[in-house]
Amino acid sequence: MNDDANTLPKLDKIRIPLEKFTQYALNPEKSKDKAVAFELALGYNLTNYRQLIANIAANVINFNATAKGNLGHGERYEVVMELVGANGKTADVLTAWIDDVNADEMRLTSAYVNNRKRRTNAD
Repeated sequence: MNDDANTLPKLDKIRIPLEKFTQYALNPEKSKDKAVAFELALGYNLTNYRQLIANIAANVINFNATAKGNLGHGERYEVVMELVGANGKTADVLTAWIDDVNADEMRLTSAYVNNRKRRTNAD
């Protein structure tokens, strides 16, 4: 979990593009490994992708955001969150975000089931 100092900025301006899930992360024709990982770990697939989006949106505030630098389009952040999936199982999901200076939004750029150990404040 996080403290307020490590919360993703602009939580009131987050945008999670549906296409990140329908055209990529949960689409076995485009990203088989990601799609299989989400299905097995959390029970999410193309039929219930909106539940995954809602789960991420509801939980992003509960986990630490780590700044990853600015490559010219805005500050990038990573948030690893422990989610309970549609199948009742729990898994860490790594989400990547960009504070898009041109669109004035905090946009999700990537999401995948994470096998790395989540860092806590005690680490």
